[in-house]
Amino acid sequence: MNTIRLTAAQAMVKWLAAQMTEDGERFIDGVWAIFGHGNVAGLGEALQKAGNAMPTWRGQNEQTMAHAAIAYAKAKKRRRIQAVTSSIGPGATNMVTAAALAHVNRLPVLLIPGDVFANRRPDPVLQQVEDFEDGTISANDCFKPVSRYFDRIMRPEQLLTALPRALRVMTDPANCGPVTLSFCQDVQTEAYDWPAEFFEARTWRIRRPAPDVRDVEDVVAAIKAAKRPVIVAGGGVIYSDAEQTLADFATAHNIPVIETQAGKSALAQSHPMNFGAAGVDGSAAANALARKADLVIGVGTRFQDFTTGSWSLFEAAGRKLVSINAHGYDADKHGAMGLVADAKVALEMLNTALGDYRAAAPDAALRAEWLAAVDAHCAAPEVAGLPTDAQVIGAVQRATGEDAIAMCAAGTMPGALKLLWQPSQGGYHMEYGYSCMGYEIAGAMGLKLARPEREVICFVGDGSYMMANSELATAVMRKVPFTVVLTDNRGYGCINRLQQASGGEPFNNLYQNCNVEQQPEIDFVAHAASMGAHAVKAADIADLEAKVAEAHSRDIPTVIVIETDPTEGPGFGEAGHWWDVAVPEVGSTEKLKQAYARYLAAAARQNLVN
Repeated sequence: MNTIRLTAAQAMVKWLAAQMTEDGERFIDGVWAIFGHGNVAGLGEALQKAGNAMPTWRGQNEQTMAHAAIAYAKAKKRRRIQAVTSSIGPGATNMVTAAALAHVNRLPVLLIPGDVFANRRPDPVLQQVEDFEDGTISANDCFKPVSRYFDRIMRPEQLLTALPRALRVMTDPANCGPVTLSFCQDVQTEAYDWPAEFFEARTWRIRRPAPDVRDVEDVVAAIKAAKRPVIVAGGGVIYSDAEQTLADFATAHNIPVIETQAGKSALAQSHPMNFGAAGVDGSAAANALARKADLVIGVGTRFQDFTTGSWSLFEAAGRKLVSINAHGYDADKHGAMGLVADAKVALEMLNTALGDYRAAAPDAALRAEWLAAVDAHCAAPEVAGLPTDAQVIGAVQRATGEDAIAMCAAGTMPGALKLLWQPSQGGYHMEYGYSCMGYEIAGAMGLKLARPEREVICFVGDGSYMMANSELATAVMRKVPFTVVLTDNRGYGCINRLQQASGGEPFNNLYQNCNVEQQPEIDFVAHAASMGAHAVKAADIADLEAKVAEAHSRDIPTVIVIETDPTEGPGFGEAGHWWDVAVPEVGSTEKLKQAYARYLAAAARQNLVN
């Protein structure tokens, strides 16, 4: 047997560089790295020698590097990914939040944190967490509940099985998610005689599992029996490349489509069967259809509480639930009639089996009325004053073209964008499974790296910006252009409104309600400019619109700051649905008592079992 003598780290890098997509590209695009004593001597040396065969990029924070990698994988529809390596200790645990984000969103990322010495000779090493009762534990065990596959590499030859397992998970449509290979730092540097065939190029195919034909028959019968069916389009539609298939299916059978955060832009907003966002942050049109639907057909959705109005939205008596999903865990939730399959394959089979079946046409007036309301909310203000988020969105929409992708993650903007942004197909990127503050700027960089041909607009509030902004410097260094629209409402405006809606008093969210000696005056323009970005402040909505248009030609990030009204949320009178946020059962104020009474009345409408 021909062998190649390499260190374990050299072997890992060489093997990863040989894993290919069906399009002939490396499956692992490259590696984000911050080096420390847990990975610099092993993986650092191996990556330096690999050069362009496995590119390495330096970021500013392990969590945000991983966010960039996750956004890249999401934008690539899980068909190409990036890896992230860190040292042991805080460098590793910084990535745990990102791993959770990827796990919730079913997105692949390869995390390679350094670990303690497998031989234990120098224990405890710098940054080592010691368990007083279990000698096998390290800080990296924190990754176990937020990884789809976890392995601790304690001998070089363990890579012979661990690496193929890692790729199998990240290319599996059902089990796709983050993989953590916890790499003991001494093992990284140990040599082994590797079989030469281990490094031969391998192509990984993303499988398209077909459904059980009996389940197809059951779903077809349910659709034909329905009078008011509705489709809930989730992210699985996009990952399956089933956008056009969904459009054809909905059109052929007259079934309206409503959207989740992950599924928004599977159909362009202009498509006549797209009735907008569902649920808590939903449109009046979508929620009207959802409330009356006698059959709810989920396609690639987890049926998260925002989508279902905490299971109080689909309120028609006797309504049934169908769930098309690649994983049985998701397909069988809440007593659904599960169709375990790839979304594209399932829709094609259902389309054939349904023949010329057509449901009664949905009320087109609902859609027209909602889009007219969107235009009104997003119109430029007629009077002076701080603008709303809706008006900010309208300005950006008017200043961008069909190729623009709006992206965000947390706060008020996700709900407002889901309601009001009118994307072309693929023109929306939202991290709302984990709603992780701090994802936005790093995510915008990863998104732009994956989709360089499209304009990327990053919406971020001042709270999220303060949590994680350092990858702005990385984007400047790498000349990755995107536009950041930074809405400054001087605190956590979204949670401040939720606090009061739940019967509480304004407390510890807006700076004006915080226990501070002096109110902060943060110069976000100066801060962003100090990292090399083109940074400006918009005086008003008209100025914002002009500045967004001016950003198109730059080859570095542009940051546009605009002050907004912290009291105005995305829930307009004709849209939105209840969300189950627990309210204190007892309290001293009348406001709290009224909030609890409203809570009980809404909770009584929850339909948890079909």
